[in-house]
Amino acid sequence: MSLHLSKTVALVGMMGAGKTAVGTALAERLGVQFVDSDAEIVAASSLSIAEIFERHGEAYFRSKEAQVLRRLLDGPGKILSTGGGAFLSPENRAAIATYGVAVWLRADVDLLWSRVRHKSSRPLLRTADPLGTLREINEQRAPSYAEAGMIVDSDAGLSVAQMAAKVEGVLKTRDDLWTGGAEE
Repeated sequence: MSLHLSKTVALVGMMGAGKTAVGTALAERLGVQFVDSDAEIVAASSLSIAEIFERHGEAYFRSKEAQVLRRLLDGPGKILSTGGGAFLSPENRAAIATYGVAVWLRADVDLLWSRVRHKSSRPLLRTADPLGTLREINEQRAPSYAEAGMIVDSDAGLSVAQMAAKVEGVLKTRDDLWTGGAEE
């Protein structure tokens, strides 16, 4: 029996939740394409995310992000890593729900902080109290993330491969995400 992903799986959650790392491993496990919306924005603009924020502001970035998400949701089922703020937009949540499924990689602030504290590529954490800012952003975003169709808790004790297997296991509980079978 051979199952094929029939919808795009959009990984949502905070910076540091593992969307790109887990998404890459998950796509490899499932034999589907992996795309990262932030990487696509960077490629299209020839600017880093931080440079886009600095030069054009967050509203401009969010507009471009929405355009890229709509494009990436088109086509065959794939694994899509979204930027941390992408799922805050009601339009983006609706597009993902219509053309795919959202999976919230939920992680506690301590785990997120351990993963992002040494990275300078996080424009929203360029504050006097980056840990406090991270905690505040997480609290603000959690209600939007909770609207994801599926939730998988991140675990610091699991490797990327183990987290990918955990997400795959949750995905396989949804019959509407798969096509194929013994007759193929």
